[in-house]
Amino acid sequence: MLVAAAVAFAVAAVSVTCWFIVQGKLYDQLNSDLQRGMKGPGQMGQIQQAQTALANCSATPQGNGFFRNNYSQVVTETGKICVTDDSTGTVKVTQSDKDKIKDGDISRIYFRNGTDEDGNEVRVMTRPLGATTTVTGEAGPNVGLVVAVPLKSTQSTLNELALILLLVSGVGVVGAGAAGLMVARAGLRPVDKLTEAVEHVARTEDLSIRIPVEDDSDDEVARLSRSFNSMTSSLANSRELQQQLIADAGHELRTPLTSLRTNIELLTRSEETGRPIPEADRKALLASVKAQMTELAALIGDLQELSRSEGQRGERLQVVAMEDAVESALRRARLRGPELTITADLQPWFVRAEPAALERAVVNILDNAVKFSPEGGSVEVQLAHGVLTVRDHGPGIPAEELPHVFDRFWRSPSARALPGSGLGLSIVARTVEQAGGEVTLARAEGGGTVATVRLPGAPTAPPAEPQ
Repeated sequence: MLVAAAVAFAVAAVSVTCWFIVQGKLYDQLNSDLQRGMKGPGQMGQIQQAQTALANCSATPQGNGFFRNNYSQVVTETGKICVTDDSTGTVKVTQSDKDKIKDGDISRIYFRNGTDEDGNEVRVMTRPLGATTTVTGEAGPNVGLVVAVPLKSTQSTLNELALILLLVSGVGVVGAGAAGLMVARAGLRPVDKLTEAVEHVARTEDLSIRIPVEDDSDDEVARLSRSFNSMTSSLANSRELQQQLIADAGHELRTPLTSLRTNIELLTRSEETGRPIPEADRKALLASVKAQMTELAALIGDLQELSRSEGQRGERLQVVAMEDAVESALRRARLRGPELTITADLQPWFVRAEPAALERAVVNILDNAVKFSPEGGSVEVQLAHGVLTVRDHGPGIPAEELPHVFDRFWRSPSARALPGSGLGLSIVARTVEQAGGEVTLARAEGGGTVATVRLPGAPTAPPAEPQ
């Protein structure tokens, strides 16, 4: 409709302009014909004869056969017709004609549209002839020559042109509307497919749907389709990860919960039957329940950390002294591995991160080093120029397991008997990536594992922002 309206406006403007141009040209042609008729070989003599005849001009017009045109007459400044052509009628004289004749400017010629005595439209030429002279030599009234030709053929031509322009304009507008409709349907077909895809996703929650897009297409609809495909793909991956997280969390929760239920049932049955469990066994059961509850609490805390959105974590970012976070983590690590020798060489480094999350990430790295270090072993920690390295002297990680160490709930077969949820290193990777850094684990020369964390920052704290 917009295309048809735009074309209709353009065609209408062109058609009207064309019609007025043709009308002007036709009127110019008529004006030229009228002037050529007046300037013919015998015309000036006829004008002189008319002026002579006007000397005896009376109240009744005289038919003297002057000016052999369709219409020709001599008119006084008062509008009185004194001389007419016997073969035709007369043209209605207007006040404008009388004013121009009265002015008596014989160098001017005037043109207008008018009517004859029967109401037929004519093209009128008025030319003042000046003052007349009577037979006695006295000055008479100013007179003018009024000549006209019928406009019937000209009006017919203009009417036919208007009809042709109307028909052509109508065909053009209809054609433009049809072409615009086809172009709109062809251009919006991908939008229809996109709409159907969105409705399908909203109705079925099926994120596997994709909209076909030509590789060489780069218009707005193609970009929108690619964005939709990318969005559904990301949502599908997110849902798959979410389902995998739920399944893995359920699997990890099942073991400690089963153990807790078994231990609690033993304690309950002992109380109900009146057969007390030996004190040593009772203490072992209670210690096991406490350890399993601690493991459950750690697992739930890890799950909460992983479930936090990027926006929630981004709101807590601030400038942190990384050496302070490492020092705090070292104190906890020394409590968990009192038999180990943990050395540290820390240089100042300030990063933009969430303080609690950064400390937790360092704690998780040190926990792994403590967990896998042999009794009486050592752990070396170094922080220099934004690079934190933690090296232990344990058995090390097999090369085939290195690609999986940062996966959620992944645990090495040799470590499944040890406490832990399998989420520690995945939390480390997520925290470091959020701070714009990177973390890697590799086998150390001479045995053991070396963890490396690189974070962007500066050796000095930035100036405080004004309040």
